[in-house]
Amino acid sequence: MKKTIGGAVEALQRAGLSDGMTIMAGGFGLCGIPENLILGIRELGAKDLTVISNNCGVDDFGLGILLQTKQIKKMVASYVGENDVFERQFLSGELEVELVPQGTLAERIRAGGAGIPAFYTPTGYRTLVAEGKDTRQFDDKWYVLESALTADISIVKAHRGDKAGNLVYRETARNFNPMIATAGKITIAEVEKLLEIGDLNADSIHTPGLFVDMLFQGEFEKRIEQRTVRAG
Repeated sequence: MKKTIGGAVEALQRAGLSDGMTIMAGGFGLCGIPENLILGIRELGAKDLTVISNNCGVDDFGLGILLQTKQIKKMVASYVGENDVFERQFLSGELEVELVPQGTLAERIRAGGAGIPAFYTPTGYRTLVAEGKDTRQFDDKWYVLESALTADISIVKAHRGDKAGNLVYRETARNFNPMIATAGKITIAEVEKLLEIGDLNADSIHTPGLFVDMLFQGEFEKRIEQRTVRAG
């Protein structure tokens, strides 16, 4: 079954993107982010969004551009230190923020994709992270109950994909993308190389096409978050 589509805007329209939705976005820093789909969300103008992602890009790239247009109402993330717009909106009360330890965030997303409603983790016990949450002792150690995360639409970026939706990620981009692909009611993928069905080595596939509803070949800037040049 071919799942290819013309581009980001068409895919998001077919997915029913609308105000108030929860969106999951893959990537780590600026690596492996769905650049085209983020631009598509900006173009379509959906607002009051809850966005779940490891971080929120930088001021003028990645998810940061949706902060500039004030389309994000709430951000669920583990790291937000590269974005001045984020800081200003949070401190002014414009942006609701839920900070989650990175490993806990990954597992909450994985659990959502696996149909597991909640799990216990020792991370965050006796800290602000555990406030208002159930805690329980197993053997001699205390744990915090964390709920799973799911989304109305998951947007991911892969290095290669075939027309059946099977995806292969490259190096660091194989971070949050695979689990986010499983946790959306609808999953849209953008790929650097779009191949025919059967061109991918079946043993190398990271996300089976079962989880992907639509995909397209995108164009990527691949901006470097912080460029460091060695002297001499």
